[in-house]
Amino acid sequence: MALLVIASCQLMVVLDITIVNIALPDIQRSLDFSTTSLSWVVNAYTLTFGGLLLLGGRAGDILGRRRVFVFGVLLFVLASLLGGLSQNSGQLLAARALQGVGGAIASPTSLALISTTFREGPERNRAFGVFAAVSSGGGAIGLLAGGMLVEWLNWRWVLFVNVPIGLLIVLATPRWIKESERHPGRFDITGALTSTVGMVLLVYGFIRAAQEGWRDAFTLASFAAAVVVLVAFVLVERRSRQPITPLHMFADRNRAGTYGIMLSLSAAIFGMFFFLTLFVQDVLGFSPLEAGLAFLPVSAVIAVGAGLASKFLPVYGPKPFMVIGAVLAAAGLAWLTLTDVHSTYAGSILGPMLVFSLGMGMEFVALTLMALSDVPVAESGAASGLLNATQQVGGALGLSILVTMFGTASNNEAKKQVRQFLTQATPAERLQFRRTGQLPSPWSDEVLTAGVSAAFVMAAIFTLVAALVAVIAIQVRPSDLERLKGGPATPGQG
Repeated sequence: MALLVIASCQLMVVLDITIVNIALPDIQRSLDFSTTSLSWVVNAYTLTFGGLLLLGGRAGDILGRRRVFVFGVLLFVLASLLGGLSQNSGQLLAARALQGVGGAIASPTSLALISTTFREGPERNRAFGVFAAVSSGGGAIGLLAGGMLVEWLNWRWVLFVNVPIGLLIVLATPRWIKESERHPGRFDITGALTSTVGMVLLVYGFIRAAQEGWRDAFTLASFAAAVVVLVAFVLVERRSRQPITPLHMFADRNRAGTYGIMLSLSAAIFGMFFFLTLFVQDVLGFSPLEAGLAFLPVSAVIAVGAGLASKFLPVYGPKPFMVIGAVLAAAGLAWLTLTDVHSTYAGSILGPMLVFSLGMGMEFVALTLMALSDVPVAESGAASGLLNATQQVGGALGLSILVTMFGTASNNEAKKQVRQFLTQATPAERLQFRRTGQLPSPWSDEVLTAGVSAAFVMAAIFTLVAALVAVIAIQVRPSDLERLKGGPATPGQG
């Protein structure tokens, strides 16, 4: 029951990253968003969520994880209610940012609660397997849930649905989850501010680069400011007696490698969901509900991969699953680069999507265990917060890079398709094109497909980089296998 409560919270938080994607066209019409500003419905959540995860993890260590967990869920529920009631774009964006704050408090605390609730060994391995499956499969579930809610009710319910779920989690938590030991300390306010501002600036720089170009003055200023603030963050943490992010965690090559792998893989999985959602709706003509159903096998296969990894981790250790998982993900993405306007879901999308998902299921279990292996109990919140922050920031940064690749390739293809269109179009079609600047189908399908294929090439490169880091950086020691089997842990370790 404790695992059900923790996993339900993680599902709610992760699901909200993707559940609004399918609802975006309805949100745009309802609240009069421009096309450019509409992206901030997603970005407002991702920026605050990724930027504040480190602070959320540290808060659980100092104030008590169950207490902080409940507060984060309540804040998430309140923000979801306000978002569903929004009457203009500003109100919705503020609510989405507040949702990110609540998620940043609840998510790392929920992962740390697994470390303190379940005994090290097979019991904790299974718990991490469930948590990893929920974390990586929640995106697909969000797309399905979003399609159902938009088609059967309206877009506001993609936010309202969090209210009853969150309240049930809050009511169940005191009964099934024990309060963790509080570790006296102080909040590293300067570290929290510099890490949050630095990551927000970095994410904003990539997002703006995708929209305005890499030579844009605000893009370059954002990157420059991010570098300055993040360097200041490192200097502050080196001098702090109680840092929000103990830098000695990066001295462990396994943990540093794990964060690097998570950064690359998150970029790939965010990109896979984003671009396949566009492709199946705009090229294959799927409805929101059909698009959501198309991604349902992803969650099932991720759960299979997570189950396999959880079962055999004590025998082989996490490294083989990190390498094999990344290679499978790369193979699936490379397969997706072959899609064209004549592709079908069953013939061209389902197979590579399942290969990708199997690899990701294996990968996230191994990464989660490795990130928290040999971490003192007092720092498990900070360690889990850093892993989550790496996932969210990696996803946001990587998606922006993929969008830039998409834009370059689609712009080049558009020039060719415009020439073909003008030679084949009727006078009425040419007049409509001059008014809107938008190519009709099938020319627009060719443009979109070219961009999506280019984005998948870069996503496959991200996963190959993850596999290379796993081969070079990760080392599994006999003591690691002993802990995975339930053997004795080092005193004071979680």
